[in-house]
Amino acid sequence: MNRKYSEQEEFWAGEFGGDYIQRNLDSSIVAGNVSLFASALAQANGLSSCIEFGANVGLNLRALRSLYPNLECSAIEINSTAAKILAEIIGSDHVINSSILDIDSTEKFDLVLIKGVLIHLNPDLLSNVYKKLYEMSSRYILVCEYYNPTPVSIDYRGHSDRLFKRDFAGEMLDLHTDLTLRDYGFVYHRDINFPLDDITWFLLEKKS
Repeated sequence: MNRKYSEQEEFWAGEFGGDYIQRNLDSSIVAGNVSLFASALAQANGLSSCIEFGANVGLNLRALRSLYPNLECSAIEINSTAAKILAEIIGSDHVINSSILDIDSTEKFDLVLIKGVLIHLNPDLLSNVYKKLYEMSSRYILVCEYYNPTPVSIDYRGHSDRLFKRDFAGEMLDLHTDLTLRDYGFVYHRDINFPLDDITWFLLEKKS
């Protein structure tokens, strides 16, 4: 790798990213994700392939496979420990242990998923990530992040400049005018059945 990682990339590739794995090995998260994806993808048709940007240990992909058993899943993950666990779930040939920003691929997928990742990226690098999400999708992009109408930075577990809220999906819609907003929704942390961490999701579709 010739490019130097940003502070945020180093943060997740290193020890903190490893600690994050242990905090999120929870089957209840998978159940919550199944509920989220069932709603978020209700308007999506003909899904046979998916790639997740920043998949960690694959909790999202496990949930997707419970809904779409024949879905061919691939993933990009910066943390090497998480990537090894991912490989046990979807196969090493389908895991790219790399920063999202270093991906250079012409391969396309029916669904490109990013969940809880854009919020942790350096805002100056977002336009590049949006471009990669767009280019690797043949039809749908599912963005699941913390939402705020204007950009804000929030302390994250005692660390500054590690969590950012903004209208990620809106910025993608402005940047790529052939994208349309197919559906959107919100999951509340006090949901009595399937709580998740106040995530707002947006299903974007490329115009055919």
